[in-house]
Amino acid sequence: MPRSRRFIQLDVFSDKLLRGNPLAVVVDGDGLDDATMQAFARWTNLSETTFLLPPTSSAADYRVRIFTPRQELPFAGHPSVGSAYAAIEAGLVATGNAALVQECAAGLLPVQVSGNGPQRLIHVQAPPARIAAADAALHAALARALRVELAASEACHVDNGPHWILANLGEAAAVRGLQPDLAAVAALCLQQQAVGIGVFGREHAGDAAMAVRAFCPADGIPEDPVTGSANAAIMAWLGERGERDGYGLRYRASQGREVGCDGVVEVARDPASGAITIGGACAIGVRGELQLP
Repeated sequence: MPRSRRFIQLDVFSDKLLRGNPLAVVVDGDGLDDATMQAFARWTNLSETTFLLPPTSSAADYRVRIFTPRQELPFAGHPSVGSAYAAIEAGLVATGNAALVQECAAGLLPVQVSGNGPQRLIHVQAPPARIAAADAALHAALARALRVELAASEACHVDNGPHWILANLGEAAAVRGLQPDLAAVAALCLQQQAVGIGVFGREHAGDAAMAVRAFCPADGIPEDPVTGSANAAIMAWLGERGERDGYGLRYRASQGREVGCDGVVEVARDPASGAITIGGACAIGVRGELQLP
């Protein structure tokens, strides 16, 4: 007979339901095989679905596996933030712990917790990033796929678990008005073995310094509402570029308005170690049970 498993669905990077990035979390994920996890992630049809498991390292508080509808990811930002929130809500870790350690395929990642309940904020340290410049062929293909004029040196590869192709569009207005060729974006991502293309530009009003959008059509997600790993990848690239972009070591990024959401990601880079954290609020919408084999 199927075993009953606890299930939580929540929005990440927003304290208001229906405004963040939805995440499905199977709390009792032990005993499920890879094929079942992938099938369930395909069934939810969310950008990511996670499974909480007992840690295999004594240094970790919990373990998480992260799936898109198409593949497993070693790390992703909004699933890590949301899974930490769900692990606390489900009683897998003590609510009073201000510092946790998440085990995932990318390794052991520090998690900082502040506040309680709806006021709880989760900040997760992203894995170290590998950055590579875009060559001329990729630069041209990216400009065609995004349907923009892309200045030289304003595109790159960043791998911080998932592999992102990034483009700096300069201004938020260019980001928000973008109408990419999603078929070309998907083909380019498959060719480059990238999970998606992230774009960003400077905001000049409101409490966010940056507007971000992320397109992942090859994984069945035309546009991701709010994307932690892409925001962490952007900060890693900004760090490599020095202070020329003027964003500093800490800022807030706005993402999701173009798809009816309004997420906010808090992004920070440690000046000594270069470690990057992404974080924000969560809001639970569904608590229930699954009958998976």
